[in-house]
Amino acid sequence: MSVKGTLIPIGGNEDKGIETSEIYHLEFIQEGILSRVVKESGGSDAMIIVIPTASSIPEEVGENYLTAFGKLGCTNVTVMDIRERAHSEDSKNIALMKKADCVMFSGGNQSKITEHIGGSTLHKIMQQRYKNEAFVIAGTSAGAMCMSEEMITGGGIKEAFTKGATHMGKGMGFIPELVIDSHFIRRGRFGRLAEAVAKFPMLIGVGLAEDTGLVIKECNVIEVIGSGMVIIFNPRKLKHNNEKYVEPGTPMSLTNLKTHILANGDRFNIKKKTVKISPLSIQVNEAQSL
Repeated sequence: MSVKGTLIPIGGNEDKGIETSEIYHLEFIQEGILSRVVKESGGSDAMIIVIPTASSIPEEVGENYLTAFGKLGCTNVTVMDIRERAHSEDSKNIALMKKADCVMFSGGNQSKITEHIGGSTLHKIMQQRYKNEAFVIAGTSAGAMCMSEEMITGGGIKEAFTKGATHMGKGMGFIPELVIDSHFIRRGRFGRLAEAVAKFPMLIGVGLAEDTGLVIKECNVIEVIGSGMVIIFNPRKLKHNNEKYVEPGTPMSLTNLKTHILANGDRFNIKKKTVKISPLSIQVNEAQSL
């Protein structure tokens, strides 16, 4: 799929420069992920729409993002508080979305995003603009996970990598080639993402650590940004995958699941399945080997 827009999925806890709790965490904001969101959107004059639909406290989250983007000098930021499906058909919201440079989805419950926005007029405008214009779609945690076609909707780590532990649903479909998980390292979601790619072995699995994100151009090249790591699961050359054959609740097995661990500045080509390590990483490795 050829697109002109940019996706920026974030693993959660992106630095907003406010507090240290999960909801408010944000330090080093000038060098952080939101700063890159602003840059990709066209700078501090860009029109940015924040959609806190996934959150259980949308008003508070919306205010936090207004403050965070304000710290970056942004003066044209609007919170679009969508709490029911009718809001995605509201003429004022539709008019705003047609003019925006960027939309930012908050964290929370990704199923709320698909329930209230998926398939709506608002969703179709986002899809069209992402495909045909230099339009930025960013999202953190649930807002990142909803970007894929096949979306992880839940699943704990206690039953990790037993069949049925990972729950799947349909996402917003901005990037059909990936399945995305967030808070990946801190919440131990290795088994959850592994089952997702076992179910859909033609997709690339992406596990995002907190305060870590991706900049995806032309639905093709992934650039890692932020302070943490990104885990890539490439299941295209699996030699064994028993997901289809074992009973629900039964442990599963995979072999030859190709895995990459990437950090800031590293790149992954979705089409070619190739990795390009940043020059900084190479310099660090060479220095350590001396």
